[in-house]
Amino acid sequence: MPRSRHKYAPRWWQGVFHGLIRRMNLPLEVFVGLRYTRAKRRNHFISFISLLSMIGIALGVTALIVVLSVMNGFENELRGRILGMVSHVTVSSFGGPLVDWRELRAQTLEHPRVTGAAPYTEAEAMLTNRSSVSGALIRGIDPALESDVSEIHEHMRFGALTDLVPGEYGIVLGSGLANALDVVPGDRITMITPQASASPLGFLPRLRRFKIVGVFEIGVYEYDRSSAIIHHEDASRLFRLDGGVSGLRLKLDDLDLAPLVRHELKQTIGLEFWVSDWTLRHSNYFKAVRTEKTVMFIILSLIVAVAAFNIVSTLVMVVTDKQADIAILRTLGMSPLSIMWVFMVQGTLIGLIGTLFGLAGGVVVASHVDVIVPALEEFFRTQFLPRGVYPITDLPSEMKQSDVVRIAMLSFGLSLVATLYPALRASQTRPAEALRYE
Repeated sequence: MPRSRHKYAPRWWQGVFHGLIRRMNLPLEVFVGLRYTRAKRRNHFISFISLLSMIGIALGVTALIVVLSVMNGFENELRGRILGMVSHVTVSSFGGPLVDWRELRAQTLEHPRVTGAAPYTEAEAMLTNRSSVSGALIRGIDPALESDVSEIHEHMRFGALTDLVPGEYGIVLGSGLANALDVVPGDRITMITPQASASPLGFLPRLRRFKIVGVFEIGVYEYDRSSAIIHHEDASRLFRLDGGVSGLRLKLDDLDLAPLVRHELKQTIGLEFWVSDWTLRHSNYFKAVRTEKTVMFIILSLIVAVAAFNIVSTLVMVVTDKQADIAILRTLGMSPLSIMWVFMVQGTLIGLIGTLFGLAGGVVVASHVDVIVPALEEFFRTQFLPRGVYPITDLPSEMKQSDVVRIAMLSFGLSLVATLYPALRASQTRPAEALRYE
């Protein structure tokens, strides 16, 4: 009578495994891990948890890419608007007006990073229109050169900068300031300067009537509400600068190099001039934006972390369900390290699939935010960013490759870490105990 063979006989498993491995040309650990992932399990709840893990990772990765891309777009949009009013680098003299600014302008333009230079005058004054009174920051410019250093001419709602003619005392107001004074182009307002004039009645403030020739809107409340622009020659006479200006505004081909250019200009033009750049005046604002971006990255990473660690519960249940299989693999000669790799392959595959789907979804959504958001606004009959509340009403998006790579590495890394405990537990399975009741 032939001897009966146990259903878990090593020879049967050896033949099956060696034949399939030779056919697929895969390492044993990878093959078994993929086999467990593809197999139809008796416990469908495990498959459901695996699916939820993949979906959670995909949604988390998608959300991270989209949110960081939108925040990049907001940062660049606000930077562009702010630097449309604020120069990249400014050069001024210590304690007085800059009289020989034309010679200094030619000297600064010799720097290879400087693409434009224009004179400016800054002073504070009061603007009045009947009973409306408002303080304002008055900036004197040269209309012919201003377009070389700023983008104000691109944000004119009425009129143009070229309408500022010396001697005619025209003025261009920010939209918020014009609304506060209740004026429109063509109206006249009175400017009161802090410089006083001596008279038989004592010292009286200097007054000058200006005609409104234009209105601009940058989109930043701070500048739209408090800025007014006049010709620099009118500003020189009004503020008694004797034909001089407050300084020069410089535009660079790369604004991120402003600190370096500032140090180089100090050595070139001499120490008698004060050189500043935009990072000194607005560093706190942009640091706050970067901090907010970092915090959002950390918060949204928790979504990926929760989904990734669902892999722990999935693999723990798989290890429990496959105790007999693990014991047989151990009796066939697989080492505990190989058993670990089997379940790490399975968990890593779940994380990899979720990450890939998340990357695909995030790239598609971030690349089409300008189409998706208006469609949603039309569908829900609402506006996510009302014009009266937010300076930017459209959601700008700028997807950076570095962000995408960082998110992918984070997601895949968390998935890999989540496989360690279940894989370690599987490697510690004792064959005799696992097969006791089989």
